Amino acid sequence: MHISTLDNFFDPSSVAVIGASNSTFNLGATICNTLKSSEKLKDRIYAVNKKAEDVNGCPGFASILDIPADIDLAIIIVAAKAVPGIVREIAEKGTRNIIIESAGFSEEGEDGARMQSDINETVRKHGIRVMGPNCLGVLNAQNRFCCFYGAQEHTFDLVYQRPGTVSYVIQSGGVGVLILESFATDIVSVNKMVSIGNKTDVDEADLIEYFKTDSTEVIGMFLENIQHGRRLIEAARNCGKPILIYKSGRTSEGARAAMSHTAGMANNDRVFDAACRQSGIIRLRSIAELHSMPKMFTSMPLLKGKNIVVITNSGAFGGIVADLLHEAGLSMARLKPETMDKLSKTGKLFNVSNPVDLGPAISPQAFHDIYEILLQADEVDGLLPIPSVWKDFIINTIEDLNQMCRTYNKPSATYTPNALWKTLNIRSTHKLPIFESPEEAVRALEISHFHYSSARKKDKSASYETISR
Repeated sequence: MHISTLDNFFDPSSVAVIGASNSTFNLGATICNTLKSSEKLKDRIYAVNKKAEDVNGCPGFASILDIPADIDLAIIIVAAKAVPGIVREIAEKGTRNIIIESAGFSEEGEDGARMQSDINETVRKHGIRVMGPNCLGVLNAQNRFCCFYGAQEHTFDLVYQRPGTVSYVIQSGGVGVLILESFATDIVSVNKMVSIGNKTDVDEADLIEYFKTDSTEVIGMFLENIQHGRRLIEAARNCGKPILIYKSGRTSEGARAAMSHTAGMANNDRVFDAACRQSGIIRLRSIAELHSMPKMFTSMPLLKGKNIVVITNSGAFGGIVADLLHEAGLSMARLKPETMDKLSKTGKLFNVSNPVDLGPAISPQAFHDIYEILLQADEVDGLLPIPSVWKDFIINTIEDLNQMCRTYNKPSATYTPNALWKTLNIRSTHKLPIFESPEEAVRALEISHFHYSSARKKDKSASYETISR
């Protein structure tokens, strides 16, 4: 596969929206309106409908063949039965990238499967790349390109104002909306988001290979089925970026539900789980982790060992987190006598062993000194601070810690045991990588270490193969 053939899905110079009209509640019309946010497209958005009528300021034509310009990307949103014929017209036009947002194909039985097979034959013959069918479309925050159907004006203004470095591949538009809305109160944001639906052509492996080459730092995926498992594993092995996957259909009931949604086929969940571990894919435990975990990779160094120090001004949380760390396969670091001696000189601490119990009477300088002592200690691989924000200066100490983590190349995963509204407000206002629960913070450290360990194994394997040759 030639990777550059995917570029026009994300940065086309001209687009035809086939099925856009002025009918009430027409979804193609909303796509035309949304595409106008892209400066690059400007007057190169075309509406195709039976009446050849202009739609939201986009010139109208009865067929893509009537458009007096080359078309980089065709977006189809018409009744399924009309799609095979339209795809043949697109092939004749010379367009080589198609997004089919229409539903009603292999997810709906034999007739739909036959239509999808007809489409497949045409696109293979002409070297066309297809996303979908039965998908939501593509969003590229970097250039304000979005063809999600049904989006209202200004829906993605916040995404465009703060483009990020996390790219997503999803089989559900609803999951995509959840992620975008959740990022409104977080420090990370979306680079690109792709809804692949039935993935008759372009699939998750293609997109891993594509995101490997762009500004993406973390790849997140929501998948209902895996059609080409070996390709996915190979793409993941060759990608140095963190890949986070949440997959539904783990049970027979979940697999049956996936089948009705995107023609998902039941997969052996144990085999998939083992394949993820071997290839370095981080398998997520909840949908929420799709938006809560990426900041651990974008804001912190990787966790290179398992020894964690917990810092808290509430003794109860020390015990809570110690249990969670043990369950995650991480360890409470055993502090050396010289480290504890240094800690004892920083202020009136309740406890200088691990967990480090700060107590309430502690100054900003003491916070700084404690963090620095621990980050300098050889026996410490990472920190899990749990400071209750009961005074404003504590926010400043978290900012200070984040910089120190980068200096010492060791991560921290901070949880503030305050009401959730307060934590979210602090995080979004001060742009701090704060987690919403102790479970989230521990999980972030766990997957950071998993990615580091997996990357080292890949490096060793690559070195061995080089030597063997």
